[in-house]
Amino acid sequence: MAIYLKGMTDLETATLTKAMLHSGKIFQWPDDIRHLIVDKHSTGGVGDKISLILGPALAACGLKVPMISGRGLGFTGGTIDKLESIPGFRVLLSQQEAMSAIENVGCFIMAQTADIVPADKILYASRDVTATVDCPPLITASILSKKASESLSALLLDLKCGSAAFIQDLATAQSFARLMVKVGTELGIKTAVAITRMDCPLGRKIGNALEVEESLDTLKGRGPSDIEELVVIEGGILLHIAGIVSCRSDGEERIRGSLYDGTALRTFRDMMTAQGVAPEIAASLCCTDDSIYGALPKARRTTDLRYSGPGDYVHAIDALVLALVSGELGAARTVIGGPVNHAVGLEVLTPPGSKISAGTPWIRVYHDEGQLSESHADRLQSALTVHDSKNEAKNGRNCSQILEVIY
Repeated sequence: MAIYLKGMTDLETATLTKAMLHSGKIFQWPDDIRHLIVDKHSTGGVGDKISLILGPALAACGLKVPMISGRGLGFTGGTIDKLESIPGFRVLLSQQEAMSAIENVGCFIMAQTADIVPADKILYASRDVTATVDCPPLITASILSKKASESLSALLLDLKCGSAAFIQDLATAQSFARLMVKVGTELGIKTAVAITRMDCPLGRKIGNALEVEESLDTLKGRGPSDIEELVVIEGGILLHIAGIVSCRSDGEERIRGSLYDGTALRTFRDMMTAQGVAPEIAASLCCTDDSIYGALPKARRTTDLRYSGPGDYVHAIDALVLALVSGELGAARTVIGGPVNHAVGLEVLTPPGSKISAGTPWIRVYHDEGQLSESHADRLQSALTVHDSKNEAKNGRNCSQILEVIY
């Protein structure tokens, strides 16, 4: 509580982070690949599936990505929840299995185990019951202690900012980003923070299996433009600060190339099989002719909601409303350790910037109950904002997702 009320200096935050780091196991890598070890972390967004795509893309470009990710709580599923919608995918790896995946595949995505920064779990439980979760120094120490346990050379943090993020104004995000960079640097990690938009959902699909589908589409070179933009830019930043390329734009071209030449998709397939997925299932999901993804869980019913106003342009879609409804359908857990329904979720059919007319289906709801409730339908309809000018659709796909990059 004292830290929440009084704050901490940058040095105090770095000291706390180091103490938490050394409370548990730290990965040790061979000398010849230590400079290639990188990772990315996001503070969490609606439809944020970037890690599933970026990890394999970075590995396809020669980096090594030991990604330790979390489960979702509240209104969104986490990276681990999404991967667990793939039949057979194991998110708990031994140190030997993790080392083998880095050597043979170039990446893994696993859940935090009990021996990785155990102090973080104790502190988080205390923060939860004392209403001090929203505290920048403690958030910084929590994130960076876990990432430092991976013995990283470079780290990219995706800091969400907007109405559906825990930071809603740019000035606060900038201050938080500078703290993260200072502490990361103090830990010996080359650190950059990308402050990115979180007002409208990322991509078109929200929900665990649905987001795996969209990740696979992106790895096949046919994903939504906003998803591809974030993958390419964040990958370019990491390739640059890791010293693989001389400038960010060269890194971006390499990442983009991996999405279109099939190397990132093949790496994702190899990661799946290394983490327990049957080779035939991995192959079917990565087949470039497949856009149905029959191996993934499917909701029992779908309901399309239609726009009822005059013909105009989609101006905005409230990501927080969509996330809350998706969570209530079962896509997220409300208590730690609770279940999630991997099949349910939402698909935006007319993203911001699109032309829309009366009667146009604009969102598809994937649900298991017999009929979508009137309350859920009404709330979803309230999330759509339409304007009579395409130029006013400021959150459209021509608007960059990147607000600022801080090194």
